[in-house]
Amino acid sequence: MNTTPASPPSELEPVPDWLDEIEGERALAWVARRNAATRAAYDNTPGFAELRADIQAILDAPDRIPRAGQAVGALYNFWTDAAHPRGLWRRTTWEAYRAGATAGSEQTDWEELLDLDALGAAEDTAWVWHGAAVLRTGPRAGRRALITLSAGGADTDVTREFDLESRHFVPTDPDGGAGFHRESSKGFLAWADDAGEAVLLADDFGPGSLSPAGYPRQVRRLRRGQSPQEGEVLLTAAADDDGAWAYRDPWGRTWLLTHPDFYTEELWLLPDGAPTLPAADAERCLAGAQAVVAPGTLHVDVPASAAVTPAWDLLLIELREDWETTAGCIYPAGSLLAAPIDAFLDGSRELTVLFTPTPTTSLSGFTITAHHLVLTLLDDCVTTLEVLTPGGPDGTGPWRRHRPDLGALLGATTATGGEPAAAPEDPTLLRPGRALVDVSASAVDPREGDRLWLTVSSFTRPTVLAVGELDAAGELGAVEVLREAPARFDASGIVVTQHVAVSDDGTRVPYFQIGRPARDDAGASRPAPTLLYGYGGFEIPLGIGYLPVTGRAWLERGGTYVVANIRGGGEYGPAWHRAGLKRHRHRVYEDFAAVARALVERGVTTPAQLAVRGGSNGGLLVGVMLTRYPQLVGAVVCEVPLLDMRRYHRLLAGASWEAEYGNPDDPEQWEFIREFSPFHLLQPGRSYPPALLVTSTRDDRVHPAHARTMAYRMLELGQDVTYFENSEGGHGRAATNAQRAYMQALEYEFAWRRLAR
Repeated sequence: MNTTPASPPSELEPVPDWLDEIEGERALAWVARRNAATRAAYDNTPGFAELRADIQAILDAPDRIPRAGQAVGALYNFWTDAAHPRGLWRRTTWEAYRAGATAGSEQTDWEELLDLDALGAAEDTAWVWHGAAVLRTGPRAGRRALITLSAGGADTDVTREFDLESRHFVPTDPDGGAGFHRESSKGFLAWADDAGEAVLLADDFGPGSLSPAGYPRQVRRLRRGQSPQEGEVLLTAAADDDGAWAYRDPWGRTWLLTHPDFYTEELWLLPDGAPTLPAADAERCLAGAQAVVAPGTLHVDVPASAAVTPAWDLLLIELREDWETTAGCIYPAGSLLAAPIDAFLDGSRELTVLFTPTPTTSLSGFTITAHHLVLTLLDDCVTTLEVLTPGGPDGTGPWRRHRPDLGALLGATTATGGEPAAAPEDPTLLRPGRALVDVSASAVDPREGDRLWLTVSSFTRPTVLAVGELDAAGELGAVEVLREAPARFDASGIVVTQHVAVSDDGTRVPYFQIGRPARDDAGASRPAPTLLYGYGGFEIPLGIGYLPVTGRAWLERGGTYVVANIRGGGEYGPAWHRAGLKRHRHRVYEDFAAVARALVERGVTTPAQLAVRGGSNGGLLVGVMLTRYPQLVGAVVCEVPLLDMRRYHRLLAGASWEAEYGNPDDPEQWEFIREFSPFHLLQPGRSYPPALLVTSTRDDRVHPAHARTMAYRMLELGQDVTYFENSEGGHGRAATNAQRAYMQALEYEFAWRRLAR
């Protein structure tokens, strides 16, 4: 590793443990002092209020595209704006949605269903929307919904049954309708039958019912009018599993699953009418250490690391590792396979290969329509679509493959958004001249037909939303553009290119670069303030998308923005992710440092003009850059981060991430984990780049103690640290657009001030 050696044991006094008390009096007093210092440094300074207002205007713009989802023929949308900062849940018809778009505004006739601002005022709770599930079948179809809300934006939330006709929550008492309700937890409540007379519930059922990561271990099925204690038991996860989950698929089947760790699952099918466990067995099941499933379930025997999705009468199996079946067939990691459900559960291992990865292409995801499977592929980090059509609903017969013609949509967004072409002699360019455009597809309703929601965008061209329908051959016909978002920043002259850097072990690491070429008075190129963004974890890829806020806050000012596709992510499938797990984690940070060096070597920027930015696992990434590569970085923007890796697994949901980082309680594993624990890499007497740390008091996924203790230690060491902790927002760090605008303005302004000096 070409890095700074890890620090010896610190001679400093321990950071006070009261910082761990999320809402402790001393902790909040410390937060208030740090927030006040940050506000004093920014709130009334030239340009900050204007930037904040401009960002909020973008976030609240009335001509944004109102994204919608279909249920029982209606289109549902959740909308926030300046008048409704907490949001409105509403619905409309297809006709009204089509007719609603006019130049400069959104004129759709919406039927308002629930006003979260009014609800919060009535209940004295700062509710944040976590989604709704409209009942789609039976006599109550389109008339009832399960609505999930969070107090302050935390992962912990509640679910209540809502009457769409009366616009009120259904009372839980039998005389008032015996509505379904879930108390506050990290669980779920989901419809369990066609009639809306039963639900699947995972909740905090008392002592022993939560996993070490804080997720429910038990799933019960409740009939209308039953209390949670009366529900039949379907599944209890093992005591050290991450948790238990269940869902009902679009074709009416019930599936149960546990996650022994973040990347493994055990899956069962619960046939209709199959025997379950009585409510009286609930506590006994929770008292045991092993998983307990209802006796009528059928186990889906695939590798534990595989992800399984039902589609029609098939199982779609995504492999994270190579799989050698009992028949002696070997399928590589990253493949997508199909098998008839009934035959597979009966022991057949006749599998159809739907996708096999290549060195440059991976499966990013898929969507299922009534007759087709639409794959989203990443080809050197750029999306493309492929339509697969089975010969029959059970997958028998040959599958047809088709690349749909997206010419009409892509015409709305040119290869690089109309930007000048990059110099072709640049040897770092990756596949120069191809379209750097993102295309996404999702089924409108897999039970209703073959219509797709389609979106197209680039880094500099706003999103286009369309709907199209696949014909029997898988061709995309009758594409109708529904909305075109307006431009939010001046993109003239901005160049978008894709490059590769070379990491320490020789691996080629792609990155996107967006910005206007900087010139001096003589016209020669010169370095510019550059913001480098990365994530590098949990098999999550970073791709292309319109940058309205970044464009206004960074690109318009002359800055360059870079997105790094480092290992640990999912850009090249499971292998790209697994290359950065646990003891190989150093590769993630070496990749990011390689991109930073490449930007300097190419003259794009200088170390003093380079800021790095990341959140959550990306906050850990930039924390490592701060402490291991301070010579490469001029500023660090660190959002809702993990930073103390010695005890991350004991803080909130951290126990569920040991499969990603390792177990620091194991001395052998701690030896490599401490090499990417920024808190433990801080050394007295060293100089570190200026850092902004932001978090949320209501973040119950990554404990705010990570950011608090890091800031406390850095201040103790005399470093340049800016700290801001929002009072709500959860892991998203903000609950309203006003809060988002403030925090984003702070982050961009901090970076600009530190780099443009």
